[in-house]
Amino acid sequence: MTQKSENPISNSALKPAMHECHTDPGKPKASDQELAKVVSDQPVEVKSAARWAYERLILYIKNFEEQLDNEHEVAMGFAGSDAGVLRIEGMGYFDPDIVTFYGTDPEGNKTQLVQHVTQLNVILRAVALAVVDEEPTRIGFRLAEDLDENAPAR
Repeated sequence: MTQKSENPISNSALKPAMHECHTDPGKPKASDQELAKVVSDQPVEVKSAARWAYERLILYIKNFEEQLDNEHEVAMGFAGSDAGVLRIEGMGYFDPDIVTFYGTDPEGNKTQLVQHVTQLNVILRAVALAVVDEEPTRIGFRLAEDLDENAPAR
């Protein structure tokens, strides 16, 4: 009797995997983040590409923010473009395949990027606070909290 091996890719309970390696082994990694319950408890095929991109980007943004001092906030540069930088003030997705970022540019102009997941390239950047006397805005923590609070019912 031959045992049938299970193909992990077709496994309906497939969970997301993540791994990182840095030159400094003590450097905080996004893979050290506690996965939001909604990210870790659902099989991969239950979500759209947009939702997966949104949820995983939150982990990277939150980890990036944890390494910033109180004089910097997270922003994103536009990969492969000279469109500039967007100070991230919000993020969302539109099933099945759109991710959007809300914010302001360095001049304070309202800015929104709407991007198809197949074109998604994000450069996270530390930018000086817009108003020096204020506390930095940490959108990654709010996004992670929102994920847990708004988990879809099963």
